[in-house]
Amino acid sequence: MTNSINLNADMAEGFGAYDIGNDTELLKVIRSANIACGFHAGDPLTMRRVVEGAKKEGVSIGAHPGFDDIWGFGRRRIDMKPSDLEYMVAYQIGALQALAAYSDIKVTHLKPHGALNNMAAENKDYALAIGRAIKAVDRNIIYVALMGSEMEKAGHELGLKVAREGFCDRQYDDDGNLTSRKIPGSVYHDPEVAKKQVLEMVLNKTIVSRHGKHIPCDVDTLCVHGDEATGVAVAAAVRKGLEAAGVKVVPLTEMSFG
Repeated sequence: MTNSINLNADMAEGFGAYDIGNDTELLKVIRSANIACGFHAGDPLTMRRVVEGAKKEGVSIGAHPGFDDIWGFGRRRIDMKPSDLEYMVAYQIGALQALAAYSDIKVTHLKPHGALNNMAAENKDYALAIGRAIKAVDRNIIYVALMGSEMEKAGHELGLKVAREGFCDRQYDDDGNLTSRKIPGSVYHDPEVAKKQVLEMVLNKTIVSRHGKHIPCDVDTLCVHGDEATGVAVAAAVRKGLEAAGVKVVPLTEMSFG
């Protein structure tokens, strides 16, 4: 049985006067924060606030780069040259590193957001572009990649640390990719449903797809979407369920990666 696991959340996804999600409460539950870097959401003040909050709670921080698409919250697919994507990701890592410097902490992981994450999971060129950006800026940054995806393969090919990710609050298709948000029920809002999926993944190393297929899995980190109103409740239920099963929930920096 897995003795430790990481619980992460997508955060700092407000903009200007607008807050999205309850970052303050979520930081008390999770152990690693994926911080929006200003393209799909976030701004310097929001990033600074969440970085400082993460430091106070002992939560490791990572860049959460997305497409330059505030209007669509980074959930619309954009076709672009891999080289352009590489520099776009590097730019966003640098933005978070600058704000993290004010709190004297390091950016220790990266997880792509939304449509970028979905496209890179399937597209080797995108997956490699993200990996090259990590390697150029700081090769010690952990590449958080959907388990079994092109991102996981690209990270290993480039010699990076790779954390295989599963999702607490998302439904899966038979191929191991996430079910499209266009399909009703693709996002889990019930904490008990999310907890059941997580325990199946961690204890039995299996994902049950929306069609009932059992997919073998081995994950290092689990994601909760902080922009959902149920994010805090889902994260709390998942953490409580894991700890009750004897699984320690730790920051990504305390995990070991191949």
